[in-house]
Amino acid sequence: MSRPARLDELIAGVLAETGLEHTRSGPGSFIITLPGGKKLQTVCRILVGEHGVLVEAFVCRRPDEAHEEVYRWLLRRNARLYGVHYALDKAGDIYLVGRLAHHAVTAQELDRVLGQVIEAADGDFNTLLEIGFASSIRREWAWRVARGESLNNLAAFEHLVR
Repeated sequence: MSRPARLDELIAGVLAETGLEHTRSGPGSFIITLPGGKKLQTVCRILVGEHGVLVEAFVCRRPDEAHEEVYRWLLRRNARLYGVHYALDKAGDIYLVGRLAHHAVTAQELDRVLGQVIEAADGDFNTLLEIGFASSIRREWAWRVARGESLNNLAAFEHLVR
């Protein structure tokens, strides 16, 4: 059995064992829904290639404002991440990306990297929104207040409007 085929089996086994919601979109191609608290879920893709394994997760769309501040924060945060790093796509959307050599992929290492994706995407989400979407949050807050709408899912950002 080829190394990519063995890794496909390993990854499928780890995902089944952890109970993470996932689908297989082909050999060596997995879409995983990772749970969160601040960011309710993070969609993560794992692709087994001929020479390595790609891990990629969408974190948030392109910031509306304070781009330099957001990017500076992401670069500083990259220094503390394990196995993944922040990156931007052509549209400026923010992703976590990691590449692992075939020999480095074990059940423990995959668990560690997926754990880092969850911790970063969920833990950094509100900070990214505060920096890159503060004006939008303030407008949404004012709109909801004016209409008597619930502010429950904006409660974490109350400090931006007080």
